[in-house]
Amino acid sequence: MKTHQLGKTGPVVSAFGLGCMGMSDMYGPSDRAESLATFDAAVEAGITLIDTGDFYGMGHNEMLIGEALKSHKRDKLVISVKTGALRDPMGGFLGYDSRPAAIKNFLAYSLKRLGVDYIDIYRPSRLDPDVPIEDTIGAITEMVQAGYVRHVGLSEVGADTIRRAAKVAPIVDLQIEYSLVSRTVEAEILPTLRELGIGMTAYGVLSRGLISGHWSKQRSEGVGRDFRAISPRFQGENLDANLKLVEALRGVAEAKGVTTAQAAIAWVASRGNDIVPLIGARRRDRLTEALGALEVNLTPQDLAAIEAAVPQDAVAGTRYAQAMMAHLDSER
Repeated sequence: MKTHQLGKTGPVVSAFGLGCMGMSDMYGPSDRAESLATFDAAVEAGITLIDTGDFYGMGHNEMLIGEALKSHKRDKLVISVKTGALRDPMGGFLGYDSRPAAIKNFLAYSLKRLGVDYIDIYRPSRLDPDVPIEDTIGAITEMVQAGYVRHVGLSEVGADTIRRAAKVAPIVDLQIEYSLVSRTVEAEILPTLRELGIGMTAYGVLSRGLISGHWSKQRSEGVGRDFRAISPRFQGENLDANLKLVEALRGVAEAKGVTTAQAAIAWVASRGNDIVPLIGARRRDRLTEALGALEVNLTPQDLAAIEAAVPQDAVAGTRYAQAMMAHLDSER
């Protein structure tokens, strides 16, 4: 497994990370035994970066990872946790709370659920509009000084917020959606990260399965209680247009001798050694396919063909519904 350092002050991690949200939430039912087996397979393959959030399944994901960690050496893994999102008993989102007292409270629960003494990277999941980012980062910094957190990260914030946060404490990475069909970070956010020596952990590299090569209109009709049931990119004419992009990408991938998903993941990985794609696999077969992207070497001709198949800004629909887009400082 190749490795990269997260930013100029962060830990060395595997070239791909494991995103664990789907094992507990957002994409319909998952199989507990298969989730744990997928976690084990990822670690055995050399993945060291494990990403979760305290609101994934309202704590379920952290408890699942806590169980999985019992079979592995904790100090060999880098655990990244997002916090601050508020949810109700039905699973709905109520907003964000990044007040210093709330951050410390959430951290205490995460440590208990994970069964660990410290968290490697701790980050607010979104910018709380009612709390200055300096206050939030200051609270996490206090937890670093107390030994409960090793590094400070950010998630889904824009260039100005990144600069403000970086004045308070060293920031090791920004977690943000980045894929062939989500490229707004390239205009201002990515250059800012590189200027400040901050890494990126990229989630949504397959746009929640949309560009995996495994999605279809038939699957969209049966998603039920699934994030994709309300995602604009998976609806009606938007889905029709987006699946045409996927077919174009499939043609390029097959000519290269790889799968559609591998081409899409390899494209993100090709953007720079300061970017670590998060693989949101919850099954071993999907994990194996995704890890195959590590062996895909894209030539300049390959990259040109991929970007011709899926031109920048060609995707139909925003990456979240309007109400959720409003919480994205990164999209302002």
